[in-house]
Amino acid sequence: MELDPRTTALIVVHCQGDVVGPDGAFSDFFYNQVVERDVVARIGQLADGVRRAGAHVFYTRVAFKPDLSDLQVNSPILGIVEQSGCLQEGKPLTDIIEPLSPHPDDVVITHQRVGGFEGSALDQALRSRGVTTVVFAGVATNFSVEGTARVASDLGYRTVVVDDACSAATPETHSSSIQSLSLLADITSVDEVTQALSVGAGGVS
Repeated sequence: MELDPRTTALIVVHCQGDVVGPDGAFSDFFYNQVVERDVVARIGQLADGVRRAGAHVFYTRVAFKPDLSDLQVNSPILGIVEQSGCLQEGKPLTDIIEPLSPHPDDVVITHQRVGGFEGSALDQALRSRGVTTVVFAGVATNFSVEGTARVASDLGYRTVVVDDACSAATPETHSSSIQSLSLLADITSVDEVTQALSVGAGGVS
């Protein structure tokens, strides 16, 4: 794998307390696999390697107004948001979890849909920085990671999904999503991405 850090961005998907934390609204769905696959540590390792190479780090987060007036409930998963009152701006569990807190030069994109591009500034922010390759990590593989990655591919980005830095509700669901994405994206690992960016950074003058 070859990656140019000047044109590459890592997109960390929905690593918020309500999604990946033990006390979050979606903990019954996702927390066990987040722990079992050691996703938080792997994403942290990946983000550190991306920053060292001089590539970009983006975060996508879902957050709604405190009165949920910008929540359009047209799917069961968004119905859970309505019922639980989670992912509201100003609530601690809506924030990116502390071990993965964004650094000052990172970009945080807030949106209100399952995928990160719809109704957000993500595409514009990537293009304004000259990004042509997007690398995905986060939760859940079959929801927001896959949904955002598919749109990235349609928008013309070279799309990469880091298998061992993603998780879903079950191992089977994760594997099925990765298999589905394999015709649209390069499927890789934390170590492969880190090494490729390091090599790429060495060639940047």
